[in-house]
Parts: sequence; structure tokens; C-alpha cells
Amino acid sequence: MATQPKTGLTYRDLEAFPDDNLRRELIDGELVVTPAPATRHQGVVVALVFALETYRRQRGGRVYPAPTDVYFSDVNVVEPDVLYVKAENVERVEARFVRSAPDLVVEVSSPSTRRLELVRKRELYERYAVPEYWYVDLDADRVEVYRLRDGRYGTPALLGSGEVIESPNLPGLSVPVGELLAASAAP
Repeated sequence: MATQPKTGLTYRDLEAFPDDNLRRELIDGELVVTPAPATRHQGVVVALVFALETYRRQRGGRVYPAPTDVYFSDVNVVEPDVLYVKAENVERVEARFVRSAPDLVVEVSSPSTRRLELVRKRELYERYAVPEYWYVDLDADRVEVYRLRDGRYGTPALLGSGEVIESPNLPGLSVPVGELLAASAAP
């Protein structure tokens, strides 16, 4: 991950950058730039979008893969790998971004973004009250599930290949971890 030394930036500055296949995000006004992810990463994103789109067709809401901005504030704008907004919260979906906390955000690990996703973005999601955050750790072959309780993420549930992600926040959603990890298998 390459973090540019530019700080004090806003969403307007972010919009002015060229469309050059780099992911640009703002965390507390600091520009964070990452390259396009590898195919292994994208295989998991496709599987997640498929699972959430199937759920959306039954329950409503919206599903978006990156690059879709989540606008928390003028200086906090990120692009989770996958996000879901429940039907009762679709007013958060605007033409250019999702304003405020999605009901679920998912980040899929990449070697260059591990610290960003497990520390800075997790803290940001907690601060802006994202009810549920999944971190798909391709190095450890597991999914870490963080759920907001009393305004904080506690110790994550660690789910491996033989387990299924089920969400009290999204009743009826069931995602087999083994299928996600299989989707990430190298060609």
C-alpha cells in the first residue's frame, strides 16, 4: 500500500484525481492509494457479490462491489471491497456514493493492505457505526466477523472452511466460508 504524504484533503480533492485504476480513499483527510487487486482477491469479491445479490433479491436493499465510495464525512471516504445496504436504509444510496454506514462492509485481504484494513479501516467502520464488518483473510484461510455491540467491535468471530457466516443483522443470510476460500483458489 502506498500512502501519499498529502493530508487535509476532502471529497472534492478526491473527485479531482484521474481515473487511472488506482483506489483512492481518505481516512481523516489522509490520502491512501492502493493498486488494483489480484485475481485471487477478485474471485472472493465475485463470490460475495453473488451471495449478497441472491440475498438482496429476497430481502431488498443494495449490493455494491468496489469501486463504490462510502462517504462518512468530507474527510473520510473509503471503498470497501463489497458493501450491502438493507432495504430500510436505501435512502443512504445516492448517485455518487453511499452516505453514512452501510449495514455490512467486507474487505478481502491483499498483502499490501492488511494493516490498512485490520487497523485503520476497522477503526473507521467502528467510529461510524457500521453494524458488521467482515475481513476475509486469504493468508489465514478464514473470515473475521466484527459486530458492533455497545458502539464497539469486540473480539471477532473467526470462521474457517467448514463454517458458515450467518448474520443476526441480516436474517437468513448464510455464506459458507469454504466456498469463499475456494473462489480465491489460484488459477
